[in-house]
Amino acid sequence: MKRLFVIFAIMLCTIIPANATKVPENVRNFISEEFPDTVFRFDGVVILPDGTVYLPLIPSKFNEEKPVDIKYTIPAGKNLAMKPDALVLDNDYVLLKLLKNEKGKNTVINLPAPPVELVTGLFPQDMLVPKNFVLPLSLKNISGNLDIQIEKANGLVIPVATPKNSYINSLDSVPVLKNKVMYIASNLSKNIQVVNPAKGNASYALAQEEIPITIKGYDVFLLVTSYGKKSMDVISLNDDKVIKEIEFKTQPEEIVIDNKNKLAYISSGESASMYVVSLETMTIKKQIRLNGMCEKVIISDDGTRIFYNDKQTREIWAIELDNDYLLKMVGRFPNVSKIEYTNGKVYITSRTKNRLAIIDYETMGLMSENEISAKPVDMLSYKDTLFILSAGDKAIDVIDTTIDSSVGKIELQNIFPTKITQIDDSNIAIITDAGAGNYSILDMDKKAIIKTNKLDIPVNAIYVTKAANKVGAK
Repeated sequence: MKRLFVIFAIMLCTIIPANATKVPENVRNFISEEFPDTVFRFDGVVILPDGTVYLPLIPSKFNEEKPVDIKYTIPAGKNLAMKPDALVLDNDYVLLKLLKNEKGKNTVINLPAPPVELVTGLFPQDMLVPKNFVLPLSLKNISGNLDIQIEKANGLVIPVATPKNSYINSLDSVPVLKNKVMYIASNLSKNIQVVNPAKGNASYALAQEEIPITIKGYDVFLLVTSYGKKSMDVISLNDDKVIKEIEFKTQPEEIVIDNKNKLAYISSGESASMYVVSLETMTIKKQIRLNGMCEKVIISDDGTRIFYNDKQTREIWAIELDNDYLLKMVGRFPNVSKIEYTNGKVYITSRTKNRLAIIDYETMGLMSENEISAKPVDMLSYKDTLFILSAGDKAIDVIDTTIDSSVGKIELQNIFPTKITQIDDSNIAIITDAGAGNYSILDMDKKAIIKTNKLDIPVNAIYVTKAANKVGAK
């Protein structure tokens, strides 16, 4: 029996790779100071005395001799004794704590925008992968050639790491933002950030497989189109889950909502089409054939007109939704940045010409062409006023649409303002920034900025709505 045990031990030793990854001596010393009885496995895995397991991420280049210390942790401000979910050392060596996901599978921390040390590191390629281990989609590249299952993102909640020096300045003092939630698409992450205005930073995120093109809300649902995906996700805000994927023949892009008739219109430039989706059944009702590759899509307040720009010909077209989807050409304009329709007139801005063209819809004749601030990017009509947002001059031109003349200019503190979004049907609009996490709050009755606030991330698109009642919440 003793001889069999010895033979087995010899065989066990022979299956351990000769080039097995070991924890660097300086990292071993750092961990052993806090936990003397730590097990450093031959494949680089670290097991603390209480059974807590850390998986190593090896940077492409690091110092193995110089004593190490903590660079930062996730969550922030922890020490080794507190066993954080992620430990980044000052030589960029990373230790990821083995966790359990909601399905009981082994995993590691899931972040919408992992820091650079996490996405550029690599698991030891001889590491014995834990049983039933799944890797978050945002960290899929760290697996290298290991056979590891990647967790598919489906719109479920994932945690967000709050930066140590995050700027928090409540927006809750603006009455219209009380009890509201912001859903934000950013160029820094594929995932949709969920922000409580009272806190000023993301509470969590909704994981997405691809970068969103458009996010629009209706009732307790969020509609999302994404690059490289021929479907539109319908996310229930009551439980933060994808409840339906509406399939299209081609890439769906922009979304406009007709709340009155409970319809969504989804453009697809690839097929020169506009799809009509019922918001009651979340099904496609009709496919409207268009002229050209549609972009810059808007819908009139009464839901009778849709306007779009053909990105190939630079022609602007109108769809008369109440007239058997009749197409009418408005005209040809250079570098269109935004279209707006109000009081029977079509307003068109040119990003490069810095001009506002005004068209009489009845005659399709040019009424006037006005100089405006540099690099206009967005417009919003409210009552008899048109607010034109310009990124170049960081300002809002205020146009009286009864006389079609400028009545003022509002200066902004934003770095690169790109969107102006009305909150519900109120007099308040949010000006968001794609260059930095800035929000300016515009009172459209007073025609003045009443507050500017910073957030953790820049904003490409935003949807503001009443906080939904979560399923299972007490």
